[in-house]
Amino acid sequence: MNTQKGSINVTSENIFPVIKKFLYSDHEIFLRELVSNAVDATQKLKTLSSVGEYKGALDDLKVEIKIDKEAGTLSVIDHGIGMTADEIEKYINQIAFSGAEEFLEKYKNDANAIIGHFGLGFYSSFMVSSKVIIKTKSYKEDSVAVEWECDGSPEYSMKNIDKKERGTEIVLFIDEENKEFLEKERISTLLKKYCRYLPVPVVFGKEEEWKDGKMVETDKDNVINKTEPEWTKAPSELTDQDYINFYHELYPMAGDPLFWIHLNVDYPFHLTGILYFPKLNNNDFNRNKISLYCNQVYVTDSVEGVVPEFMMLLQGVIDSPDIPLNVSRSYLQSDTNVKKISGYITRKVADRLQQIFNDNRKDFEAKWDDIKVFIEYGMLSDDKFYEKAKDFVLLKNTDGNFFTLEEYKNLIKDNQTDKEGTLIYLYANDKDAQYSYIENATYKGYDVLLLDGQLDNHFLSMLEQKLEKSRFVRVDSDIVPNLIKKDDIKSATLNDDEIRMYAHLFKSQIPAIEKTEFIVVFESLGEMGQPVMVTQNEFMRRMKEMQAMQPGMSFYGELPDSYNLIVNTDNNIVKRILESANQSFGEQVAPINHDMKEKNEETQKIHEENKSKKDDEVSADDKLRLTSLENEVKELRTKEEGIITDFGNKDATLRQIIDLALLSNNMLKGESLNSFIKRSTSILK
Repeated sequence: MNTQKGSINVTSENIFPVIKKFLYSDHEIFLRELVSNAVDATQKLKTLSSVGEYKGALDDLKVEIKIDKEAGTLSVIDHGIGMTADEIEKYINQIAFSGAEEFLEKYKNDANAIIGHFGLGFYSSFMVSSKVIIKTKSYKEDSVAVEWECDGSPEYSMKNIDKKERGTEIVLFIDEENKEFLEKERISTLLKKYCRYLPVPVVFGKEEEWKDGKMVETDKDNVINKTEPEWTKAPSELTDQDYINFYHELYPMAGDPLFWIHLNVDYPFHLTGILYFPKLNNNDFNRNKISLYCNQVYVTDSVEGVVPEFMMLLQGVIDSPDIPLNVSRSYLQSDTNVKKISGYITRKVADRLQQIFNDNRKDFEAKWDDIKVFIEYGMLSDDKFYEKAKDFVLLKNTDGNFFTLEEYKNLIKDNQTDKEGTLIYLYANDKDAQYSYIENATYKGYDVLLLDGQLDNHFLSMLEQKLEKSRFVRVDSDIVPNLIKKDDIKSATLNDDEIRMYAHLFKSQIPAIEKTEFIVVFESLGEMGQPVMVTQNEFMRRMKEMQAMQPGMSFYGELPDSYNLIVNTDNNIVKRILESANQSFGEQVAPINHDMKEKNEETQKIHEENKSKKDDEVSADDKLRLTSLENEVKELRTKEEGIITDFGNKDATLRQIIDLALLSNNMLKGESLNSFIKRSTSILK
């Protein structure tokens, strides 16, 4: 044929600028698209051969990528189905008429892994090229080879050429802005990224070997891909070592996986893949470790929507032709298939975990600390996963023993149910720091869980909602009798004045700790109980810890830490301190207390007389007197507190028992810790 000239049938003259700038999120995608098209052409030839429509030889079915740096070209060559002039007119000159779609419809029962869906992949070549040439010859008998050429405008030329072999060669003349795609290392990296598991051999140059002190090319083709990756095989064909080797192929720097799940479903959608459970720790929330493939063509590492949120912690490969993609195959589109696939993956993962638990519980327990964050994350974020996982999620106590939820409930229900009928789960989040509290609870006969994971705060809050009449209480949040209230606790026998004076006495000796407040509480805890203990309110502590992971709860993070300093009035050391205090300043503060009481009574009387009046109806004399009384009481209290503080400053034992309580909570630091050590040394002399 003579050279034919014409215009590509597009709806807008601006189609090429659109392709160049917006069609694909990254220009490097052109190589994936061209190689994928070449693989399609090869797979089509195989399909035609299998149904008897092509009777020629199926030799040399490979895709080649060649670079000619001097000519400034990159070529993608296949020996597949090829095209006639009419087919170029139909599939190239009419943008977005997908040959793959038509072929799939015609051979839907026989077609083998046809990749393309949109008919635009070829035009991605213009993102990096100033000119593109297609040299092609159809597999059909008596076909005439054709050359098509376009410079990125709607104008093209097409002519007959001499070409002996069937197939297609696409030659890209790389433009000035994209010379990186003429570099061997750059193309090698892209081929490994996008094409390492294509079903047809992809060749890039020759293999090299070390010879005479340098790397030299051999005669052997450098095949960059593995045409039958493990996920395309049946599980019965693979050994455990095969799975482990494939994992290291995907993640060369990782340790061995804990276990894996082989996905293989044909209905109601097609899905294959292998998901691995990596060894996780509490701070390991790395995502985008699952690669999505479409008929062995790499698509993306961003699999949100296809894989449930919590399973983004897994690693591996998912391959499905049924996941809808946009025109560039770079982003997922949400539809019913995606939701079905997501639900299927959730179910398969849960079933696999249940199977491992049932078949080898000892091994499951040994791996618990590594998979705990994944299972808790899943239960927190997916109700369907929770329903399955509640049968194999484990609780570990401070002795290192493991229990299912039901097992642990049966273990503690007789001894750890409070007077209201609520089952109390005691827990610690730092076995060493909370050792004394754990010891006190276990001495009482209670069992204590160890919940030291990053998600445990959220997890236990969820369990409180899911489990009937159950509550989680940290072992250092109160004194032992208050952790699980069986009966009303005996109150300390102190009157109001004594409580006020002694509370200030103890508070005056607490070292200053930034953003920390203490409330002094007196309890009757028996002679053998510790003289002083420090506890923290469960609710406020939990809220502050949760806000560390949820910025929206920053209100709680701004509040100071609030602790109770619990003084055991039954302890002999405390008794001696209180007796000594009473003897030392009792007579001094008695008249002060008397004066304060009288002034408070007078204040109360004035308030009573004016309680039915509005503020502007209260007489000036009454207002003046109230202000005077308030100032006088404040002065008396300051005087009283000064006397009490002076006594406290001289009592080394008082400061010692307070510091011991703080030390057991890891709250004694810096100068205060140094003073404690010096004081301890002095006491020992």
